[in-house]
Amino acid sequence: MKAIVVTDQAAGTAGMTLVERPEPEPAINDVIVQVHASGFVPTEMEWPSTWTDRLGRDRTPSIPGHELAGVVSALGYGTTGLSVGQRVFGLTDWTRDGTLAERVAVEARNLAPLPGDVDFTVGASLPISGLTAWQGLFDHGRLKAGQSVLVHGAAGAVGAMVTQLAHEFGAYVIGTGRAADRQKALDFGAQEFVDLGNDVLEDVGGVDLVFDVIGGDIGKRSAGMVRPGGTLVSVVGPPEARPADGLAIDFVVEADRAQLGEIVRRVRDGRLRTNIGTVATLDDAVAALNPTERATGKTIISVRP
Repeated sequence: MKAIVVTDQAAGTAGMTLVERPEPEPAINDVIVQVHASGFVPTEMEWPSTWTDRLGRDRTPSIPGHELAGVVSALGYGTTGLSVGQRVFGLTDWTRDGTLAERVAVEARNLAPLPGDVDFTVGASLPISGLTAWQGLFDHGRLKAGQSVLVHGAAGAVGAMVTQLAHEFGAYVIGTGRAADRQKALDFGAQEFVDLGNDVLEDVGGVDLVFDVIGGDIGKRSAGMVRPGGTLVSVVGPPEARPADGLAIDFVVEADRAQLGEIVRRVRDGRLRTNIGTVATLDDAVAALNPTERATGKTIISVRP
């Protein structure tokens, strides 16, 4: 089968190559999915799990990509809950070969049914962005209606999901980003926008929840804006500063079938819009994942048109 592989951590996405790889074999409780569309997060090249297995052993050449939408083509021993021919989407294991390939082996529990009226391209854009937003806001941030949420990168793939979900649940949303992102963030449901290049972040005042996808100096300054009892949620590693009288939480997103169902239900009824930028074929994936200009929205690889 055709797949994108990486072998050189120092080369990053520039080291991607399109090659022929052996067909994946399903383990116990796995399914084989014929991939129709795959998502990719550029920071995967920095994750240890891209290069080593759970025991720390080198696993290159490895296939990156962990978001997929496709059709179940085979079941592993003991697999229940899914059937051959079923449309699915979800999140694959970090330390196994991923989804930038024609087929992938994945634990059945990591997948959810993809309704027939949701396009595969849309389905592949949802798992990491949607689950990260859901878990950060509700599992870790304990968001309540009426609270204020500062969403960094509000026009990005994750930030757009955070903004929309927080708005739906009755929060007052303040988005941040570049000046060019203002209208998109407001369209996704932010009531205010902070241009990090020209505005003073601290002028926002205190907030109940910060959702940080940036880190660094912005993350440290944001910690000081959290009201007593509030929470700073980070998806870019342990926060360098903590709120004086609140919580600081960093987390790694996890597959969750029920939450995937909640997310895709909102897509179907129009409450949640995806933020897709470039869509490219697997043959053109290397170029698409090494853009010469700043990408806007999430890049999706269409593996099987």
